[in-house]
Amino acid sequence: MKAIVLVGGEGTRMRPLTFTTPKQLLPLLGSSIFEDVVLHLSAHGVDEIMVSLGYLPQAFMEHYPDGHCQGVAIRYALEPQPLDTAGAIRFAAEDFIDGERFVVVNGDVLTDLDLTALIDFHHERGAQGTIALHPVEDPSRFGVVPTEDDGRVIAFVEKPAIDEAPTNLINAGTYVFEASVLERIPFGERVSIERTIFPEMVIDGQLFAKADAAYWLDTGTPQSYLQAHDDLLSGRREGAQGLVDGSYLGEATLTSGATISASSVGSGSQVAAGTRVKNSILLPGVVIAGGCSIEDSILGHGVSVGAGATIQSVSVIGDGVVIPAGATIEAEKLVR
Repeated sequence: MKAIVLVGGEGTRMRPLTFTTPKQLLPLLGSSIFEDVVLHLSAHGVDEIMVSLGYLPQAFMEHYPDGHCQGVAIRYALEPQPLDTAGAIRFAAEDFIDGERFVVVNGDVLTDLDLTALIDFHHERGAQGTIALHPVEDPSRFGVVPTEDDGRVIAFVEKPAIDEAPTNLINAGTYVFEASVLERIPFGERVSIERTIFPEMVIDGQLFAKADAAYWLDTGTPQSYLQAHDDLLSGRREGAQGLVDGSYLGEATLTSGATISASSVGSGSQVAAGTRVKNSILLPGVVIAGGCSIEDSILGHGVSVGAGATIQSVSVIGDGVVIPAGATIEAEKLVR
């Protein structure tokens, strides 16, 4: 089965990390967000993927020069200009989708959704399109999808006020489509799947949806990126391997007396004695001197931290930044 993975966004909420790396390629316990997405698709029968590129496309091509990721064949569709979600799907489908059913996913969403069950549901309903739904406490940041008892979508309400939401079931960013849906999308034009195509399908009675309470996380913010790691490290989500006392250490150098807890330390990083790293992510090549405190924060590639510095409160330190000795960084974003 074929899938289109949308990775075209610039990841503005994840800056400064995404100035140099697409958010989907940010590390996730020695792998990456993108590879987690591909593994999930592969587990449900997807054997060929078209990656819809927009921002920093060369990074993907350099990561997977042989055209494979986790054993799955991947190809690339580079948008000539931003085409929004539907436009990107239509562009990526050209010369890739040849009359067959296909899957579309957002490349920054981690999920354990039963995709096979979603495909079966889609087939049983004779749908043109089927959306995976996920229950959330606050649906106001998402597209809310009320349905009939059989799953037929009644409406597609984008980001309603929390007290006006007709349901707490949101669009989870995984879709199953028949190839005929592509006829609804003009080629090469900027079109939204959520605001234009889905409402048209609702009117025609061709859009269905199925709820699944399996693990789901949009990793588009520093807080949720930290959460993705914590979920794996704590065992709330299965799949973490090679942990040491509840942390991922990669091929890092830890001096005796360094304390690492509930954190991910990338390969080539060095942490000196007397330093405490808690609930944090160190990307590869970070060097931290002695006596530092790093908590609830993300340090980019090659960051250097001077002795006695404190970094906390979801601070995000961009690649190559040098933090002076004794500095206190709290809830800040720093770029070189």
